[in-house]
Amino acid sequence: MMQMDEALASQHYADHVGKDFYRPTVEFMTSAPIMAMVWEGREAIQVVRKLAGRTNSAEADPGTIRGDFALSYRYNLIHASDGPETAEREIELFFPERNFLSYTTAEDLEVPFDTR
Repeated sequence: MMQMDEALASQHYADHVGKDFYRPTVEFMTSAPIMAMVWEGREAIQVVRKLAGRTNSAEADPGTIRGDFALSYRYNLIHASDGPETAEREIELFFPERNFLSYTTAEDLEVPFDTR
C-alpha cells in the first residue's frame, strides 16, 4: 500500500498528457492510498486483465473486479498492464528496488499431484 504522489502519477500517465482525462486522473490517483502489486506466473497479464474486467465498468462482466465493484469509467478501480513492455515500465516506476517476496509455487515443486 502506498500513496502515489504527483511525480509518480505524472510518470505513470505520461502517455496521456494533453488528453481531457489526464489531469482528473492524476488528481484522483493521488487523492488516496493505492495497493500496488506485481503478479507473475503463466500468462499472468492475460489472467489479471480478465480478472479486472473491461475498462468500462458498464460493459464489464459480473464476477470481474470492475463488473462487481466499479461505478465509473473515468475513475477506474483497477489498472492492469496490457503487455510485458508496459508491465516492465510500470514495475520500474512502482518498485525501483525490486524487493519482492519470493516463494515456491506448486508448479516449482517436483511432487506429483492429482490434476483431475
